Amino acid sequence: MPTKEIIQHVGTLLDLAGVVVIAVGVAIATVVFALRWWRTRQVVDHYREYRQGVGRAILLGLELLVAGDIIRTVAVSPTFTSVGVLALIVLVRTFLSVSLQVELDGRWPWQGKVPIGGSGVGSRPQS
Repeated sequence: MPTKEIIQHVGTLLDLAGVVVIAVGVAIATVVFALRWWRTRQVVDHYREYRQGVGRAILLGLELLVAGDIIRTVAVSPTFTSVGVLALIVLVRTFLSVSLQVELDGRWPWQGKVPIGGSGVGSRPQS
């Protein structure tokens, strides 16, 4: 089997793994949410945790999808057009990843950990 064909298959497997991670992660988060709701009958208490579980699954899946795109584009067909398309895909997925990370953590990725009692994005130290 030629090297390019093996690399193509590796990229495809990473894409498949990304999709599976997202699907399984969302399914697990949904089951956990449903079980917690069933015990307490309180949606509000568990909704944030559900969103965080879904967000984590999407983030990990996006990382795998980007890896698959990079492998296929750079190793299999490194034309100017394919690298440009890859750059746009990575840009969009990076924007989604940063947005999800802010949503999950309540702070920008480059900000330090919020001190106990802080409130996340835009919080200021108490004087």
